[in-house]
Amino acid sequence: MSTTNPLSSLSTGLGSSSTSGTTAGTGLGQGINVQQFVQYAVANQTAAITALQTQQTTLGSQAGELGTITSDLAALNTAAAALNDPLGALSAETATSSNYNVLTATASGTASAGAHTISINNLATTSSFYSDAVATSSTPLASGDIISISVGGQAVASVTTSSTDNTLNQLAATINGSTSAVQASVINDANGARLALVSATTGQPGSIAVTGSLHLSSAPQTAINFNQASAGINASLTVDGVPVSSTSNTVNNVINGVTLNLAGPTGSNSVSLTVAPDSTQATAAINTFVTAYNTVINEINGQFKVASDGTGGGVLESDNSLREAQNSLLNAVSYSISGNNGIVNLASIGVNLQDDGTLSVDSGALGSALSSNYASVQNLLQNSTTGIAQNFTTAISGLTAAGSGVLTLDSASIQGTAQSLTSQINNLQSALSTQEQNLTSVYATVNATLQELPLLESQISQQLAAI
Repeated sequence: MSTTNPLSSLSTGLGSSSTSGTTAGTGLGQGINVQQFVQYAVANQTAAITALQTQQTTLGSQAGELGTITSDLAALNTAAAALNDPLGALSAETATSSNYNVLTATASGTASAGAHTISINNLATTSSFYSDAVATSSTPLASGDIISISVGGQAVASVTTSSTDNTLNQLAATINGSTSAVQASVINDANGARLALVSATTGQPGSIAVTGSLHLSSAPQTAINFNQASAGINASLTVDGVPVSSTSNTVNNVINGVTLNLAGPTGSNSVSLTVAPDSTQATAAINTFVTAYNTVINEINGQFKVASDGTGGGVLESDNSLREAQNSLLNAVSYSISGNNGIVNLASIGVNLQDDGTLSVDSGALGSALSSNYASVQNLLQNSTTGIAQNFTTAISGLTAAGSGVLTLDSASIQGTAQSLTSQINNLQSALSTQEQNLTSVYATVNATLQELPLLESQISQQLAAI
């Protein structure tokens, strides 16, 4: 590091009492402003440090912008992966019923497109029993009565009335505490209170059987019998002419990948069920991809947007790596294949490239492509070797892969330069501090000498006058 000669600075400062600036007013007897002289002497070094700090700030802005673009690319990669997911939106199926009042259905990605005819003879029912009425839910019953309950032919509970367990409320609690196969409750109405038993399982496997009767404790003892409210029977239906029995009104995989939800008998009119690709989910996934792509492109475009007078642009305006990233994305979005029933690129499904590199979606054209040639749209986007989604994944990996991506390396270079600048700045600031201390000491001595000169001059004059 070069230093300014302190005596040279001092000479300049003492040249004239009319000199303006930091050295004005200095002279014999007056001394000097030590701090101002020190600042003047290290001005070049201070300016060099400031320049490095400015450069460091720029590098920080560049690193931040690269971080934003890399994050946007990660979101785009996620959107491309969603298009490419074999169990994702483009593989989703939807099931449409011709009569939602009696039948609804859902389809998974494993369902095959097709049309089915379904007739529902009867719904699955839930077995239930109820007792004869007694006066109240707390009316005492005779002790020693045994009530046995079975479900689907299997015994699930046996209750014996006793002095501490002889009301309908107490019996319901005992039954519920001993089994989950039935739900016991007390029903109160104008006729009194009744013990109700409802099976936890629909259809024939949930059929309840009750043996035994209860008796009132007061004489004469009156028998309280159990009555069947509803038998547990299976749902009965036909699917494409094939008879089907189901213990539940939710019928799974009679049609592969389809769940049927039975709501009522169809009577003499069968229901048509159509299983087809879910264009709504596919459209949403494609629009999500377009939005993610436009976010990246707009962010990159903003770095190169310069006005006619040369102003504008971003901190990465001169970054060649960002230019490479822009070109890579434009190549990926312009990618085309051959054949495929004319569905060869994004434009052929209504996703059009604009002059600024962004995409726009023609919803009508996209809907038409999905409805008329869904398999070809799916192949365009999802083909494992030529699909656009895979092509984008490859392009993004080339930009952001750890240790090798173009933008990853660019970011690492910027960070390395910033760290080097930090080291340089720290070293310069340390040297500057030492130099300021040394100069302060020198100028303080000069200042003291200048302030003593009038006294020395007076002493010499007196000595000369005495000769």
